[in-house]
Amino acid sequence: MKTPCCSPFAVVLAAFVFPIAAWAAESAPTPAAPLASLAAPAVENGYLKLGFEQLASYAFNPPPFDPAADPKAKPPTGEEQIPPLVKSWNGKKAIITGYMVPVKMDKGLVTEFLLMRNTMACCFGTVPNMNEWVIVKMKKGVQPMMDVPVEFYGQLKVGAMFENGYMTGLYELEGEKMGAVQS
Repeated sequence: MKTPCCSPFAVVLAAFVFPIAAWAAESAPTPAAPLASLAAPAVENGYLKLGFEQLASYAFNPPPFDPAADPKAKPPTGEEQIPPLVKSWNGKKAIITGYMVPVKMDKGLVTEFLLMRNTMACCFGTVPNMNEWVIVKMKKGVQPMMDVPVEFYGQLKVGAMFENGYMTGLYELEGEKMGAVQS
């Protein structure tokens, strides 16, 4: 039987993700590193070695949620804001390092979590930008590792992801294994 961690995925999404569309409409875009400085990532044992300095290297403003929109129509995605180099990582094997925020557990192991750029989104921090987290799904769960950066290996998906009409993220990693814990 699957049991949620501190909160189910929907609650975490409601806390971190759903408010972003409304917030983004009111906020100025976050300054991003110039794309000219974005270089192709290093490759380690066949995996792209990606960090949030690359994943979040551009400003992304999610389209606002429209409750009156036709539920059968494809919602606006904002994918045109994702640089071609970042889009080229879709479907590739990647190593990504970040902070784990568990959202689903099974028998004491984390099976789904948000891999965050930093811990500032927790509790009283700031709302992260849409490109500052990766949704990670692990077929075989891993031990919870909170408050320390950890690397994860898997296949990366790049593009707008939706749940119940709300954009939930731009990145998903089909996790294969957990790597080193950073100090």
